[in-house]
Amino acid sequence: MQNFSASPREMVASFWRNRALIYALSKRDIIGRYKGSYLGILWSFFNPLLMLAVYTFVFSQIFKSKWDIESDSQVEFALVLFVGLIAFNFFSECVGKASTLILYNPNYVKKVVFPLEILPMISIVSALFHLLISLFVWFTFYLFFIGIPSPIVLLLPLALLPLILITLGIALGVCSLGVYLRDVSQIIGLLLTALMFLTPIFYPSSALPMQYQKIMMFNLLAPAIEIIRKILFWGEIPNIFSYLIYLVATVVIAFMGFAWFQKTRAGFADVL
Repeated sequence: MQNFSASPREMVASFWRNRALIYALSKRDIIGRYKGSYLGILWSFFNPLLMLAVYTFVFSQIFKSKWDIESDSQVEFALVLFVGLIAFNFFSECVGKASTLILYNPNYVKKVVFPLEILPMISIVSALFHLLISLFVWFTFYLFFIGIPSPIVLLLPLALLPLILITLGIALGVCSLGVYLRDVSQIIGLLLTALMFLTPIFYPSSALPMQYQKIMMFNLLAPAIEIIRKILFWGEIPNIFSYLIYLVATVVIAFMGFAWFQKTRAGFADVL
């Protein structure tokens, strides 16, 4: 049975070694998603806008949700909400697809020598493309209704880094587990739905009672959304010490997910 390196160095090396392949397959995935549709890539703009409109109406008009901002402007509420949705949708898209990545590509396992560990990476690059489009929509609305953002927004890549790392780690783990346990795709769908409402997307974490705020600390997706929201909307620099601790935690999660994937991939062909 072939052994695959599970070292952190190999994860980085694999990404760099296969960067051209990742780019080509990510491009194919993005183009293929809209192939045959009349609007094509424009759906990347319309989908988040429609989702934003629905959630903003439900939570601002029906549930009367508010943020810790002085203004009662629904535009500001929508912009704050949209930031959380952008980050969560990125995570949800990658993790939701991860459980079937190997199952839907058995030829990569059986017939050709293919670096299977890049499949979740391809999903992440593809999801990053849609995330950037959503951010473009967000900045357009922000410029039109509020004005020029703070220069702090230049730190956005650093804010996105922990989100990408935690998504990669969980996607790698789910990708491998989905090969051996076919129910994973159903379970992940339920968990993502629950996570959407258990993450401070539609409400600020400060709105929760103190005992629940402590529980929220175990939701590793929550800090990523809070950091991105703080940089984009409020133009504030997150606490550097807290950010570094969170970054280290997400790096560990990414490496653990990669190690699990590498240790279990040798049995993929037997299961498929």
